Amino acid sequence: MRDYRIETENRVAFVRRLVADAKVRGIIFNNSGGKDAALTGILCKMACDDTVGLILPCGVKRNYDIDKADALALGAQYNIVQREVDLLDVRDALVGGLEQAGITDWADANISIAPRLRMTAVYAMANAENRLVAGTGNASEGYMGYFTKWGDGAYDFNPIGDLTVTEVFEFLRYLGAPASIIEKAPSAALAEGQTDEGEMGITYAALDKFLLTGEATPADKAIIDRFHANSAHKRRAPVVFGAT
Repeated sequence: MRDYRIETENRVAFVRRLVADAKVRGIIFNNSGGKDAALTGILCKMACDDTVGLILPCGVKRNYDIDKADALALGAQYNIVQREVDLLDVRDALVGGLEQAGITDWADANISIAPRLRMTAVYAMANAENRLVAGTGNASEGYMGYFTKWGDGAYDFNPIGDLTVTEVFEFLRYLGAPASIIEKAPSAALAEGQTDEGEMGITYAALDKFLLTGEATPADKAIIDRFHANSAHKRRAPVVFGAT
């Protein structure tokens, strides 16, 4: 297990340096009410008092109840300012326009809209108020590509991107984060009843065991290899002619 006292000191110092070097007013992050947003928010608040969490519901029921409640609980416990922008009408307007333009198959396209709208809102506020955008992705999701390109995968810096999900939970327990955040099943909350593990077909415990030790059952290794290979483009910078 990591020494989370040292981890806290080092990560807070990292964020403080970035804020000072960028000469910004503060930090903003998408406060989804989940584990990763919680850890990012706590560390950023410790480093920079002017840290804002932006709550961005977008039509899914849990966005408006358990996740919003957990986001507000985080803000109350750590004195993080919370703001809310409901993106449902914006999403519906975009979907309507795209349908008029001819899109009929929403199987893949629809789940990418909400994360990208959220990041648009976060960056709009960041630009208006001279803030850095903090990322909330972890190493487990990063390896699997379980994030939206130019959505939750977009940020100015990420203070937790090297941590597995297992380590994120350990860190949150060390910091005394709300139990409701730690105990609920991880979910991107882009559809009703969705969970990360159910969608990927592998538990975070099994995935993290592989990432930390290289050990996995043949079935789990096949899932990990498939997700990692199929999402390689998400971890690369855009290809530019003449640059390679």
